[in-house]
Parts: sequence; structure tokens; C-alpha cells
Amino acid sequence: MNHNVYSSPLTDRYAGAEMSYIWSPQFKHSTWRRLWLELAKCEQKLGLAITDGQIKQMSEHLEDIDFDRVAAKEKELRHDVMSHIHVFGESCPDAMPIIHLGATSCFVTDNTELIQMREGMKVLRGKLLKLMDQLAAFCERNKALPTLGFTHYQPAQLTTVGKRFSLYLQDFMLDFERLEREIEELPFRSVKGTTGTQASFLELFDGDHAKCRELEKSVAAAMGFDRVIAVSGQTYTRKIDYFVMSILSGIAQSAAKMATDIRLLANLKEVEEPFEKKQIGSSAMAYKRNPMRSERVCSLARYVMNLPGNAAMTESTQWFERTLDDSANRRIILGEGFLTVDIILSLLINITDGLQLWPNVIRKHIQAELPFMATENLLMAAVKKGGNRQELHEVIRTHSMAAARRVKEEGADNDLLERLKSDPAFNCIRDEFDSLLDPATFVGRAPQQVQEFLAEEIRPILERYGKELSAAAADSVNV
Repeated sequence: MNHNVYSSPLTDRYAGAEMSYIWSPQFKHSTWRRLWLELAKCEQKLGLAITDGQIKQMSEHLEDIDFDRVAAKEKELRHDVMSHIHVFGESCPDAMPIIHLGATSCFVTDNTELIQMREGMKVLRGKLLKLMDQLAAFCERNKALPTLGFTHYQPAQLTTVGKRFSLYLQDFMLDFERLEREIEELPFRSVKGTTGTQASFLELFDGDHAKCRELEKSVAAAMGFDRVIAVSGQTYTRKIDYFVMSILSGIAQSAAKMATDIRLLANLKEVEEPFEKKQIGSSAMAYKRNPMRSERVCSLARYVMNLPGNAAMTESTQWFERTLDDSANRRIILGEGFLTVDIILSLLINITDGLQLWPNVIRKHIQAELPFMATENLLMAAVKKGGNRQELHEVIRTHSMAAARRVKEEGADNDLLERLKSDPAFNCIRDEFDSLLDPATFVGRAPQQVQEFLAEEIRPILERYGKELSAAAADSVNV
């Protein structure tokens, strides 16, 4: 590594190998060569004078790219696509006259970016499946474990740990469904020509419109696309980039929400993310176990969530058939957007795989707030035994105020239940206090909701993609 030049932390510190390869120069430019090869093969089938020997030469040199030679050529030509055409032609000289025949630069650049986005989304799909699978198992295990619910970050009714995490799982499920649709519906640019009119191809085929249409369909099919964008200028509409960046942003939003909550729960000491045996939480405070992975998720997500606005600006400022102010920008946001979300998902897979719950702390927090939440249940039970509702309400109000004052002024434990249990007004239900105060009776349908959600929404997805799920691998996470 050259330590005197800037290097991206996405590739040097965090990124997964598979996603890094998809956005690498090797993948990009070998895809250019495959596009030139398939264009030539399809043109040959439609009657152009392209020989089998030329096709064979091209097919033998798809991967052996001399990047140093390309760099030298680009200094001379000041054009990246033409530099690659010349170097490819040097490797297959017989084919040099027909490489890029009828095409414009966007034939290779735009189509390759669509391929990269499609392949990148497939990698993200595999990681989302793995994350959803792990979250589903966590929700199942903890579907009935009561925990203190919060609204406005103030104690509210009880829920369960599994129900809370099912909220995160549902967000990722919605992201997955949008990702799935985008993969299926992503169109190919294929062969459109300099301003999208296919004029050069119409000239090659002596005015045969049917052959022009067949060419764009057959090139797309050869590259694995069954849909071609209907019309274009020089480029495919940059609105597609906006759609894809929006999906990445959605995943980042879901990730940041979950990671933020884990950070808050870590502060409450109810949950901790994985912590290695020799991991250091703070350079100064040796006792600390900071939620560093969750913090990293939130930090990276902040970057991705802003990308759709960038893509929207690019789409809205493409003058007429094309302006080049999209190019440099898109070289950054497309690859880095995918790399960042890939890292985010790897982090979350790691976190959920080793997430530590502390049930006794969770129970302690419930007990601190349950007395106030339980008063209505106690009131109803006492009324059923013949008590006067209004008199009982006043007894509860008086004791509640006194207990709350003691908690706030003295920092003492909440003794409301002891006060009520010893008050003669509640003698009729004294033996039932424990059963009436079982936290499990305060969680409503939370366990059933989790069970139904997993059975009806999540497991069908995991089963449908069972083969892909079993093959999905998470990259190692270094803290």
C-alpha cells in the first residue's frame, strides 16, 4: 500500500470481497469486452460481415487486460473508452476493425453500470436474507420475553423483546421486497446509438428497422436482461439511478433505526452487541463496552441516506439528450453506495449473530415502572370483588403521588405496590397481587403477533430463497 496517497476506507478497511470485485476495474472493463463481443456476435447473426475468427479472437481476450497499457493510451487519446478499444484491438488484431461497430461510449459504460447495479443488488439480497433469517430466529426466541415499551423515550405499556425486533425485521422485509422488484424490473440500455435514435445501426443494416430492434433485444438477452428501456437519449434515464439509490437509502434507514435502538438499549444495559475478548472500548476508560459496530452502522447509513438527493440532481440536470456532468459524480456514488450498504449489512449480520440480552436488567426496569401500569388491573379486580370504584381510584391516586415523590426526591425504589397491598381497601385481592402483576399479562398479543408475522410474512420469503440463503456469506467484521 502506498501510504502517501489517499485510499478509500470502504475498500481498505471495511468492504466485502464480492461487492468490491463487482465495482473493480477488472469487472468493469472485462464487462466492456463482453459487451463488445456480444454486440459483434449479434451483428454477425443479423448479416454483418464479421467472421468467426474475429469472434474467436475477441472471446480469448476478455480478462487479460493490460491496465498499464490502457493508462498510457489514455494519456495519448484522452478518452477512456477509446483507450480500451485500442488495447483490446492490440490483443485481437483481426477483430480490431469491427470492435464497437455502430456503438457509442455509453454502450459499454451505461450497460456495464446497469450490470454492476444488478449484480450488486443480488449480493445485497443475499445479505438481507441472512440478516432477516437471524432476526427471525431472535424474534422467535424472545417473542414472549416482556420488556418495557417506550413512546417518546418515556416508559409506556409493556411489549416483548421479540415484538420490538420484529419491527426492525419488518422494515428490512419491506426493503427486500423493493429490492426484489428492482432486480426483476431493471432494464438494459442495450444498443441505442449516439443520441438514442439508433441511426448508426439503421445505416449498418441498410434501413432495416426490424434488424435494429432484434439487435437490441438479442444483445440484452446475451447479457442476461429480458427488458430493454424503450427510449433513451445517449444515456439511459438517470431516474433509474435515483430508484436504485432510493432502495439503498431505504436499507440504510432501516439499519440506522435498529442500530440506534441497540445503542440506546446498550445504555440501559439491557442489550449488548458482540464484544471480542481483547477488544478495547475506550483508550481512556478501560471498563467501557461501547456499541462500536452499531455506531459504525449509523455513521455509514448517514452517508447512504443522502445519495438519492444526489441522484435526483443528476437526473434533473441532464440537458436534452445528454450532458457529461453526470459522469464523474456517478463514478463515486454508484460504487460507494453499494459498497457502503454491503458493509452495513455485514455489520448487522455480525451484531445479530452475537447479540447479548440481559433478562434480569430488563426485568428490573419493568419492575420499576410496572406498579403504575398495574393500577388499572388492580382497580378492576378489586371492583369485581365488591370494592367501590371511586374510592379505590382515590386510594391509588394518593399512594401513586406519594410513591412518585419518594422516587424523585429520595432516589428510592418505587414502593407503590407495597403501599396498595397493605392498604385495607385492597384486602379483597391481596392474595391475587402476584398473579395480577405478572408482566406476561401486560404484553397483549405481542407473542402471537410475532408468531403470525414470522409465519405469514417472513418464512415464505426465506423458504422461497432457501438456496440463496444457504449460500449467502457474511464478510468478517473488523472493529
